[in-house]
Amino acid sequence: MLTEHGVKIAPPVYYAFKKRPASARAVSDTELVVQIERVFWDRKLGRGISGVCKVWRLLKREGIVVARCTVERLMRQQGLRGIGRGKQFITTRPDDSAPRAEDHVKREFRADRPNELWLVDFTYVPTWSGMAFTAFVTDVFSRRIVGWRTMSKMPTDLPLDALEMALWIRDRAGEDITGVIQHSDAGSQGGFNWSSQHLDREVSDGSSSAGSRSGGATEA
Repeated sequence: MLTEHGVKIAPPVYYAFKKRPASARAVSDTELVVQIERVFWDRKLGRGISGVCKVWRLLKREGIVVARCTVERLMRQQGLRGIGRGKQFITTRPDDSAPRAEDHVKREFRADRPNELWLVDFTYVPTWSGMAFTAFVTDVFSRRIVGWRTMSKMPTDLPLDALEMALWIRDRAGEDITGVIQHSDAGSQGGFNWSSQHLDREVSDGSSSAGSRSGGATEA
């Protein structure tokens, strides 16, 4: 096989290599690979997601003395990889220069009837194909999500689209949303004030504008 690929090697050298016993390191590596794979795939230990440091600590806890760099080398050799933490995103970036309307809720998140108070928020969810940003509108009285929107990025339109979906669904169901208060943080990239103003211009539902700084609210 080697000679067919142009590798020149004397037959005595080849057969000597075949008969040579495994080195102490090779024997140790073979034994360690068994232990590493056992710990890595164990449902109560590594669970198939642990990285080098976690596997190394688990082996150490069981009394198996091995260098961390050895665990790293053997895991890389076997194609074992842990799941790393994803990128962190800042979902509220206030714009101090933007106007803030009055906060009608005053941190009292209670409602006596449907469509009296809606809470708007958004979060991000890691997926295999990338980060999914999801905005949702929750009716405080029923605790039901009445509108939502998912995108692969985080623009100001994200919570706005969720609000418009909630308004469309309620209108289609023939429900009265006059006077509904929409309460949310100060917005995506500091621009949710624009979203509230946009709703005032586009939607004639008797809603009013209100809001506060970051960590507070923008209401429509």
